[in-house]
Amino acid sequence: MREREVLDRREFTLAAVLAALSGATITISACGGGGGSSPTAPSNPTPPLGAGDKAGSISTNHGHTVVITAAQLTAGAAVSLTLTVGDGHTHGVTLSAAEVTQIAGSTRVSKESTSDTGHSHTVTFN
Repeated sequence: MREREVLDRREFTLAAVLAALSGATITISACGGGGGSSPTAPSNPTPPLGAGDKAGSISTNHGHTVVITAAQLTAGAAVSLTLTVGDGHTHGVTLSAAEVTQIAGSTRVSKESTSDTGHSHTVTFN
């Protein structure tokens, strides 16, 4: 008989968010950096989206969301995005024009966010 796989809270939350976002996923994985305060329990809220917007799925998250709008994707210019407040702070991520064009074409792009309170996130758009 096969053993059942048990998911921890983080794995379940990530799987649920990825399923909810299905086509347009941004993954922010693992807080990096050292020192400072560490993030609280994972939380992956789903931001409101307009037609053509792409939202972020943030693993090892503590309440941040990020959206690249359809207008930004269509313009194809470099953008600086701010992750929403999570655990009392924000992060930023900058995408080049080439990266925005790749995201618009559904190609996976990963970027490191700015560091705040001693950690950063890897943001992956696909």
